[in-house]
Amino acid sequence: MYDVVIVGGGAAGFYAAIHVAEARPKIKIAILERGKEVLAKVKVSGGGRCNVTHAEFRPKELASHYPRGERELLGPFHSYASGDTVEFFEKRGVDLKIEEDGRIFPTTDSSQTIINCLTSEAKKLGVQTFLLCSVTGIEPFTEENEKLWHVATTTQTFKTKKLLLATGSNLKVWKMLTQLGHNIITPVPSLFTFNIQDERIKHIPGLSTYAEVTVLDKKKSRRNYQKNSAQSEILFAEGPLLITHWGMSGPAILRLSAWGARILESYNYSFRIKVNWVPEYHSDGLLELFMKVKQVEKKTILRTKIVDVPKRLWASLVRASGISDKLTWPEVSKIQLQELANQLTSGLFHVNGKSTFKEEFVTAGGVDLKDINFKTYESKIQPNLYFAGEILNIDAITGGFNFQNAWTGGFIAAQGIVNGLSEIGENE
Repeated sequence: MYDVVIVGGGAAGFYAAIHVAEARPKIKIAILERGKEVLAKVKVSGGGRCNVTHAEFRPKELASHYPRGERELLGPFHSYASGDTVEFFEKRGVDLKIEEDGRIFPTTDSSQTIINCLTSEAKKLGVQTFLLCSVTGIEPFTEENEKLWHVATTTQTFKTKKLLLATGSNLKVWKMLTQLGHNIITPVPSLFTFNIQDERIKHIPGLSTYAEVTVLDKKKSRRNYQKNSAQSEILFAEGPLLITHWGMSGPAILRLSAWGARILESYNYSFRIKVNWVPEYHSDGLLELFMKVKQVEKKTILRTKIVDVPKRLWASLVRASGISDKLTWPEVSKIQLQELANQLTSGLFHVNGKSTFKEEFVTAGGVDLKDINFKTYESKIQPNLYFAGEILNIDAITGGFNFQNAWTGGFIAAQGIVNGLSEIGENE
């Protein structure tokens, strides 16, 4: 008999185990991990550096980075948020640093630092970890008027008083939960890059610039960007945009993929975006600037970059506007300059497919948030069953927010478990 069984040896599972063990040193805790190693997602996150959390320390603003879960996380973030996470790791000898964009990493720039901290802490506290231990069944039962759980796995069956599921995006576990009465929101990809085959960006991979990006309503958008009304613009984001060999990525694109996860899935990942490469301008204002330059500049348009965009992008869009490399400002027509202004402020690109963002696969979907008591992260349907992490219908944009959801959920679930154990007693 275990006091607590945690299914899932990831960030949320280990964090919960550590906090339960610290509060109740004598109880038996087991972590069941289906893989051959724990904390696999921590290992690859942030390009192997582990983006631990984000330097947003105000609960309301922190919650605003979650397309799914914003309202539900507000209370939990008042109890446990980014500052608490930083304190947890620094108290255990892990020095952290805040980068310019607010992301927080270990100063070692190695995710292994975080893994070592969590695994050594769990081991020190007596938490047992079972690898290659895949769950095959979850069943509640009653013994001496106490609601307990049987957890069947590929290696053995565990009996426990409290069960915490921190399995991430696991279709098999979600199916088990459906049979236990939980509602599962169908999962769809949340963080992904856009596949775009377009001559304007084909030869400039690796280029990064600040841009505004709008997803156009597939039902309302027109081919001519002059006719696109504001009503056809359904998703908007701004920030660094990275041109890749397969299309577009970077924070602006990833924000759109997170906030538009379900809409873009309904489009079967075939839709159009409008990009403003010079957010400080609109088409008419830029044309007006071009006409003034035309009166005084004698060089070729290709060699005269008069707006703040990378040179290679300027050259690509000049050529896409039908302007030859040798055409000078005095020779260019107003129609050609209008086309260049349009390319710079409202260029249309067709997205046809998606690519996973590095190895940090995140989904929108999971256990319906209406089924959860967010004061304890306990199920409202099954007593003594708790959840933490991405198994719930919670996900965030990039920047350390998805890990913060794991830390917060793991901590509050641990408090709920500890308080529950104090009520029903514990193994001595």
